[in-house]
Amino acid sequence: MGIRGKSYSVQVIENSVVHADEPWNDHWLPFTNLDLLVPPFDVGSFFCYKKPSHGSFLNMINTLKTSLSRTLTLYYPLAGEILWNAAAGENQIHCNNRGVDFTEAVADVQLKELNLYSPDESIEGKLIPKKLHGVLAIQITMFTCGGMVLGCMSDHRAADGYSANMFISSWADMARSETPSMLPSFQRSILNPRSPTSYSSSINDVFSIYEPTPIPNNEENHDGGDPLFINRIFYIEREQLNRLQLLASESGSRRSKLEAFTSFLWKIVALSLEESGNHNQMCHVALAVDGRSRLSQGDGEEKETLMASHFGNVLSMPSGAKRSQELMDMTLSNIAMEVHEFLQTATGKDHFLDLIDWVEERRSMPLVARAFASTETSMMVSSGQRFQIMDKMDFGWGKVAFGSCHVPRGRKDFYVMTLPSPTNKEDWVIYMHLPIIHMNYIEAHAGQVFIPMNVDYLGL
Repeated sequence: MGIRGKSYSVQVIENSVVHADEPWNDHWLPFTNLDLLVPPFDVGSFFCYKKPSHGSFLNMINTLKTSLSRTLTLYYPLAGEILWNAAAGENQIHCNNRGVDFTEAVADVQLKELNLYSPDESIEGKLIPKKLHGVLAIQITMFTCGGMVLGCMSDHRAADGYSANMFISSWADMARSETPSMLPSFQRSILNPRSPTSYSSSINDVFSIYEPTPIPNNEENHDGGDPLFINRIFYIEREQLNRLQLLASESGSRRSKLEAFTSFLWKIVALSLEESGNHNQMCHVALAVDGRSRLSQGDGEEKETLMASHFGNVLSMPSGAKRSQELMDMTLSNIAMEVHEFLQTATGKDHFLDLIDWVEERRSMPLVARAFASTETSMMVSSGQRFQIMDKMDFGWGKVAFGSCHVPRGRKDFYVMTLPSPTNKEDWVIYMHLPIIHMNYIEAHAGQVFIPMNVDYLGL
């Protein structure tokens, strides 16, 4: 199937810093209460492009840099740094136009020789830059076939997936000399708490104060020192998605594909725990819910537009917890009912208003999603289906042939993201960052659902 990639090397040919191209007003941008719910870690993404029909690599680099400089004028926090603001007594984004580190590189293989199924081999440390400074780092890599990969690494505290997608789309518009379809808003007052603050006790079921728990030594490595977590990329064909949705809806209530997929994954991880000898362990699953449309409900078109263009984090992470043995014995439709019920706690406007107020009383404390407040098995599922990356990220030399998020291998949290397929809009691409033991179980027992990503499927 064209899965196994070729070992290759990448040579950096130039490092530079791209600044916003207009004179800058140095200032501090505080985090909103919803930004403070995001841990301080970096997230990556990469986008593969086939050989353009015109233009040289040098011209494309110049286009990317020039348009990035113009885009950073609009998205000015991305050209800044997250630093301690002594006057405010907290970390904030220092909008000082420090700039974005920009790396130009060449790879000694063709794009079709990448093993995209195993991003630890093909992407990590090669096509996505390490973010050493600032909020954002970018790398563009040319392949021997003339194709290229654009890699980004950014600080999650500054932007969620929706915002990152908005930035890349605007950058692509600028590169094509077009006006961005949406201009970002950094108006913090739109997410101000109410006075006096008020919230339901149900918020305590979704988020909590973070209290670090020591990790036992035997959790650090697995099987002779191999890293505990690995990354994989699969695709799921529409027939399998429809089948999962049908099974999840057997109780008489129609469930969404995301609810069905999450239920299936929750059960597989529970089965993996049981087979590995971790009997009756508590198993958590959380779903990322975007609050932009919810927070503007009933407030008119102006508020709706402001929320849709808000750049930052507007996420809640409702979750469910079940013992692995109980999940093992439940039908998929019963698990889907559990997923649907906990998801409903975060689908209303009141939940997000309560959440903003809840954080206000705890701004100085480290906060975390309840599912990740302990060392018990906890998995985050995020949906990127609405991002439309395949259509929006054309820099002037064609649409994206393949795109995905990327989590650094060293991170120790279970993370799964669903993405649109570049070849069949009814298929899903699935990015997974899981412990080796669970990944092996999934591939051994659900191979008919999770098909390893390969160049034949992508037509590279």
